[in-house]
Amino acid sequence: MSTKYQTPDDLLAVGLKDLWYPICPSDFVTDKPISLRRLGQKFAIWRDADGTPYALEDHCPHRGAPLSQGIPMGDRIACGYHGVQIRKDGVVTSVPGSPGCSLEGKRAARYFHLKEVAGAIFLYNSSEQIETPPPLNLPEQLTDDATWSNFLCYTEWKGDYRYVIDNVMDPMHGTYLHKQSHSMAEGSTVAEFGVRDTPTGFIFEKKGQRNMNFDWTEWADTGIHYMLLEIPYPKSGGPGGSFGIVGIYTPINEKLSAVFHWRVRRVQGWQRDAWRFLYQNRLEARHWAVLEQDRVMLEEMEPDANTRENLYQHDIGIVRLRRHMRKLASAQLEQLQDKAA
Repeated sequence: MSTKYQTPDDLLAVGLKDLWYPICPSDFVTDKPISLRRLGQKFAIWRDADGTPYALEDHCPHRGAPLSQGIPMGDRIACGYHGVQIRKDGVVTSVPGSPGCSLEGKRAARYFHLKEVAGAIFLYNSSEQIETPPPLNLPEQLTDDATWSNFLCYTEWKGDYRYVIDNVMDPMHGTYLHKQSHSMAEGSTVAEFGVRDTPTGFIFEKKGQRNMNFDWTEWADTGIHYMLLEIPYPKSGGPGGSFGIVGIYTPINEKLSAVFHWRVRRVQGWQRDAWRFLYQNRLEARHWAVLEQDRVMLEEMEPDANTRENLYQHDIGIVRLRRHMRKLASAQLEQLQDKAA
């Protein structure tokens, strides 16, 4: 047995193992199987009659045909090539062309655990087959519906997902790239930054400035890696205080990234209804305009841009996170190599 990952960068390029990742918005998945390439793998995903989503490797254990081209049968798929039926747990339940053959009853396909939260499908990217995944621990902004309201903004950007992470761990770019935005036009154009540890990660923040612009970013690891930030709203932004963003980024491949931003606000009662109406009718278009500025900038960067940098004090958050991710990847690679030996 061998592992295909030779360096920590090989592992980071496709996403660390044994973590939860969002893989698509909920409405991507219906009772008709779809094929999704994420995290260096290809998945066949579908729903049963009750709406429960399932995921198998998009590879029939018989001849390798894509299961996403098969026929859904509730909690199983019949491969479209030869009719072999594979259950949600990877067990082959029927081989119509050769009943009773050794393939029947065998767990011959890889299966993956899914959760559906906040308008997205999350997948546990396990390094080996496990019966029960760890809990999906998301921030309260996505799970406390009584206190928070959110909208999922999903898009796909060309380039390595790590450039998106770097972009969010760079509050200072808001002052310049987004300076015409209704929510990022205030505050100083000069700043000194500091790093503050939290129980699950760290906060990278401007010293001496808060609630003026994009002033801080939090990175957290709770079995899923996510990023938090807040941007103050002018009064025209409606009730609810600062506008928050929860960001999670999933590699599709080394040249394409799945970008999940949940726009969140602490609102209840009539204020919740007012904000949701205002967001859908006025604010959403403005927010997409800001994201478009990020997209254009990141997609125009060369793939090797991060190997030819001259970093300064504003970039210490990026440096810290890159080092931490590489440390995680190195430890995980060692574990994978030990198992493969």
